[in-house]
Amino acid sequence: MTAEEGHSDDRDRGAAEKATLSLESLVLESPDIKAFMVELAIVAASRLSRPGNTIHSGVTVLRHRKPQAMAASDAAAMALDELQNGFGEGPCLTALRQGTTVLVPDLTAETRWGPYVRAAIAHGVSSILAVPLDLSGEADAVLNLYSGRSNGFASEGIATAETFARQAATSLRLILRISQLSEARSDLSAAMQSRTVIDMAVGAIMAQNRCDRDTAFSILTRASSTRNIKLREVAATVITSISGEQWITAHFDE
Repeated sequence: MTAEEGHSDDRDRGAAEKATLSLESLVLESPDIKAFMVELAIVAASRLSRPGNTIHSGVTVLRHRKPQAMAASDAAAMALDELQNGFGEGPCLTALRQGTTVLVPDLTAETRWGPYVRAAIAHGVSSILAVPLDLSGEADAVLNLYSGRSNGFASEGIATAETFARQAATSLRLILRISQLSEARSDLSAAMQSRTVIDMAVGAIMAQNRCDRDTAFSILTRASSTRNIKLREVAATVITSISGEQWITAHFDE
């Protein structure tokens, strides 16, 4: 190995480590999944762009069997992702469905996806690289990379993109799981809130009607059914009518 090759390897390792740290920071700092994906697209575009070869990056996710452009590094990338989704075919969707990297070095020589390719060329795209994000069943997603130059992705650029995609997928899996845990916690909190309000209303009905718990609960559910209103809303109405309070909170609210 020459000294120059050694320096090149050191630069690549340093860039990879920096990208990993950047993605880890994004997981901690992003308020939600969409914000994370936007930052992910921006980092990918910055990481792969070179002087005279600006890369535009987008992330497409398969939801309910339909591709959806979720995030992009800029308006151009978002438009290109939406364009491909509109045609329902193209290199990025092929990578997404097959789970393999797809490279189109020169769109003018590409014979697949004819209508989409012609539209992409009209939008100034000359080469495309699509790298699937392995989310281990959490979802299906693909990193879409567009260049205005033919052969805009050299072999080292493809390797860099695939390495980045693996790192990004790991981070994205983590933030998806964090989001799922957060949603589960919110659902549990809402359920506990509803149960507390209902229990308070049952107690109030028992006191007013001098009846047992089952009878009081039956009165509450009958009112909910007759008025076609959720049980919790009926219970809240009972409490506010007695206490005069407009907002019912539980003792465990943060």
